[in-house]
Amino acid sequence: MPPTLNRTIFQNAWIVDDLEAACKIWTEKLGVGPFFIKEYGYQTFNRVTYYGAPSDLSMRIGISQAGPLQIELIQPLSEQNAYRDLVPEGLGQTFHHVGSWTDNFEAELKFFEQAGYPVINAGQSRSVSFAYIDTRPLLGSLLEIVTKTTATQARFDFIAHAANSWQGEEPLRYS
Repeated sequence: MPPTLNRTIFQNAWIVDDLEAACKIWTEKLGVGPFFIKEYGYQTFNRVTYYGAPSDLSMRIGISQAGPLQIELIQPLSEQNAYRDLVPEGLGQTFHHVGSWTDNFEAELKFFEQAGYPVINAGQSRSVSFAYIDTRPLLGSLLEIVTKTTATQARFDFIAHAANSWQGEEPLRYS
């Protein structure tokens, strides 16, 4: 049994080759939006690891909300990461992971590693820790665990509120 009963899956994520083109598909064809786009350059994250070794991570992301589920589109900029391990460049839009909150990050990492599901990438941005766990044998995708903080929840609530009242205006919003 996992160390926490808070197994709240809040996100589905896809890897994309062209972030704006992928967001356009979601907004125009599926009516999901707006997408809040942000770039995370090199050295944005603290203590990034890739298969346990020190590393760096760079990407562009677009986040929106579709009902109770957050949609994250990720365009990797760095090469050695959990994104490119599963989705080589050139495949277009491909499902990658489900995101889950955690109340006890270290205990979760230990639990999954002891269960035979290794961590591919892990890191920290300010007070938020995250890890991509290779749960493909279990789920068919990765599992991302993310510490839930007041600031992160406030940002995600803002995005969800924008999506709830969205009428198609300004589908891409840069931050």
